[in-house]
Amino acid sequence: MKVGKQHYRSIWFNEDTNRVQIIDQRWLPHEFRVVDLITRADFADAIRDMWVRGAPLIGATAAHGVAEVMKADPSDASLDETWEVLHETRPTAINLRWALDDMRNLLRDTPVAERGAVAHARALEICDEDVESNRMIGVHGLEIIRKIAAQKKPGEVVNILTHCNAGWLATVDWGTATSPMYHAVAAGIPVHIWVDETRPRNQGALLTSWEMNSHDIPHHLIVDNAGGHLMQHGRVDLVIVGTDRTTAHGDVCNKIGTYLKALAAQDNGVPFYVALPSPTIDWTVKDGVAEIPIEERTGTEVTHVQGKLADGTVTEVQISPDGTPGGNPAFDVTPRRLVTGLITERGVCEASPEGLAALFPERVLD
Repeated sequence: MKVGKQHYRSIWFNEDTNRVQIIDQRWLPHEFRVVDLITRADFADAIRDMWVRGAPLIGATAAHGVAEVMKADPSDASLDETWEVLHETRPTAINLRWALDDMRNLLRDTPVAERGAVAHARALEICDEDVESNRMIGVHGLEIIRKIAAQKKPGEVVNILTHCNAGWLATVDWGTATSPMYHAVAAGIPVHIWVDETRPRNQGALLTSWEMNSHDIPHHLIVDNAGGHLMQHGRVDLVIVGTDRTTAHGDVCNKIGTYLKALAAQDNGVPFYVALPSPTIDWTVKDGVAEIPIEERTGTEVTHVQGKLADGTVTEVQISPDGTPGGNPAFDVTPRRLVTGLITERGVCEASPEGLAALFPERVLD
């Protein structure tokens, strides 16, 4: 994807400086900052404090973190400690554990002297795999949009609602929920995006809107509670969201508020799709509501907001009374019965054990 006229990924290895670099998303959309990640603490801070966010990008960042540590200290003790330190940063996004397990399993069988180079190559490979998976999600999701567009009158737009940011900033490139949108625009299909603000961190307002602006895609920013009203009045043709963890039976864990959108979509007959690369599937979990740990983040994310003042200063302000605490569950689980389909790099399937097994027959499901 592009920032201005320059192509960027959300994370990359700078060959000139020999540093891993990221777009520090805490400052978007008002400031565009690129920072280096060097130490294990840097990578842990970046994941925990949401310099990077989105399940696929968290996984890619963790993989690079392991690689950079292995270059300095490739011992077994260092590998195990790095796994533990990075794993505890975000408990919900399964891509984090997937990437850490992938790296550790590979390096366990690698001679110590070769671990730095092998880990570096695998981290780059994980990033490239994520880009291709998300591109293919767009290819498959495009067909859903194309079918809806074919039912429209000439010139009518396809109205898509999305929640949080499942864009290229949440992945290495393309995004998950946004990839079909980018492909639709490239195919000449007129689309319009309803962008949920996504309290409390406002990833829709800050990040998805910035992406839509950067790629000249028509959109409107709406408050989280407007989605049901728009669906009631026929102004939403489909919902596409991302996910931080999807169970082997098709339940979907995503940013808080997704469940409410799914309920509204079902009540109004609006298709509700979830876009995900396969590393986001947790094959060890069946019941999302009962088994997925939900991250509880600091209450200040609810009681305070960051924004730009009239003089251009970016600052944080308190919106609640002194003494009022904020409750902040970061995710919720949408049961599979509310999901029209899962859009993966292998195709679109029903949100069910049978649907997932059809796309991933190599997985043995109970």
